[in-house]
Amino acid sequence: MNEYKNMKQIQPANRLNQVNEYYFSRKLKEIADLNAQGKNIISLGVGSPDLPPSSATIETLCQKSHKPEAHGYQPYVGIPELREAFAGWYKKWYGVVLNPANEIQPLIGSKEGILHISMAFLNPGDEVLVPNPGYPTYSSVSNLVEANIVTYDLDENNNWEPDFDALEKMDLSKVKLMWVNYPNMPTGANATIALYEKLVAFGKKHGIIICNDNPYSFILNDKPISILSVEGAKEICIELNSMSKSHNMPGWRIGMLASNAQFVQWVLKVKSNIDSGMFRPMQKAAVAALGNKAEWHEEMNKVYRKRRDVAGAIMDAMGCTYDKNQVGMFLWGKVSDQWENGEKLSDKVLYDGNVFITPGFIFGNKGDKYVRISLCCPEEKLKEALERIKSVL
Repeated sequence: MNEYKNMKQIQPANRLNQVNEYYFSRKLKEIADLNAQGKNIISLGVGSPDLPPSSATIETLCQKSHKPEAHGYQPYVGIPELREAFAGWYKKWYGVVLNPANEIQPLIGSKEGILHISMAFLNPGDEVLVPNPGYPTYSSVSNLVEANIVTYDLDENNNWEPDFDALEKMDLSKVKLMWVNYPNMPTGANATIALYEKLVAFGKKHGIIICNDNPYSFILNDKPISILSVEGAKEICIELNSMSKSHNMPGWRIGMLASNAQFVQWVLKVKSNIDSGMFRPMQKAAVAALGNKAEWHEEMNKVYRKRRDVAGAIMDAMGCTYDKNQVGMFLWGKVSDQWENGEKLSDKVLYDGNVFITPGFIFGNKGDKYVRISLCCPEEKLKEALERIKSVL
C-alpha cells in the first residue's frame, strides 16, 4: 500500500456540494436504528401507499410475466397500449385530449421526469421558480443541472397559491421554468381551473415553461383536474402524473408526462440516453390499472377518509391547526406557539412517543412552523399513534 501513499485524493463532482442526501433517506435509517433498539416506531412520514393495486393489475402482471417474449428490451416511448391507456385515462378523468403517439411519455416514476425535464430545458445559469414550501426534489435537481433557484412563497392566507402580483415584480428575464404542484404537497391545497388559467397566462406572457406535478388528484378529491384542460396550455405547460398514489403502485415506478409533441420529443432525447423501457408485463399491468372503475377509487378514498379523521385527532392532540378541506394523502398542520417550530414537535413525539411525523422545514422555510402526517398507515396504527402522542404531550 505504501507504493500509493501519495496518490491524488479523489473528489466528487462539484455539483454534489449543492445537494444533500434526501431527508427521508437519512431519517429512515435513523428510524431503522431506533427500531433495532426495540423502539417500535410508528412511521407517519413517507407517503407510500400501503394498500395494494387492483386485483386486475396484479393478475395481469403475473399472467404476462409467463410469456417467453416478455423479458426483452422495450421501447423508450413505452408500448402503444400504455400510451393509449394514458390518453384514455386523461380523457375520461380530466377531459383532456392527448395524442398517444407524440404527446405522452411514460416514465419510470414521475420523479425521474423532474430530472429529464430539467436536463432537457435548463442550461447552467438559467433560473427556475421553485415553490416554498415545496417538494425538495425540485430544488435538488435544479442544483444538479446547475440552474439557479428562485423561490416563490406560498402562504396559507392565499390558499397556498402563488402570489402573482409578487411574481410580476420580480426580474423574470432569466427564468426558464416554473415548478407548480397541485393538488399541493405538502399543504393539501386543491387546484382550481382559475389558478391553472392564471398559471398558463403567466407562462405565456413571460415565456416560462409551467411544469405541474399532479400525482395527488385522485386522493380525497371529488373532481380531479389537469392544467392541460386550460385552452392553449399544451403550448407552454408540461404535466407530470404518476400511478404511485392514485393506483397504489409506488414501488412499480410508473409515471408519465404530457405536453406538446416538441416538448415531449426533447424530453425523450434526454431519457433515451439515460434509461430503457419499462418491463413489458408492468406496462401491461399499468394498462389494466388505468382501467379501474370509479368504484375502486371510491373504496380507496373511504379508507383514506377514516384515516384522515384519526390524523385530525392527532393534530388536535398536538395542538395544531389545519384546514379540513385538504386533499391528497397527507394532513398538514400548523404548530402552536408552544413550539419553536415543527421540528421541535416532531422530535418530541419521535423520541418520547415513538411516532415519526414529518417536520415542515424540509419543504422550505415557509414550512418551518408546520408538521405533516401521512395517511399511508392502517387506521389501527394511527389510533395507536394517537394514544402514544397523548401520553407524552
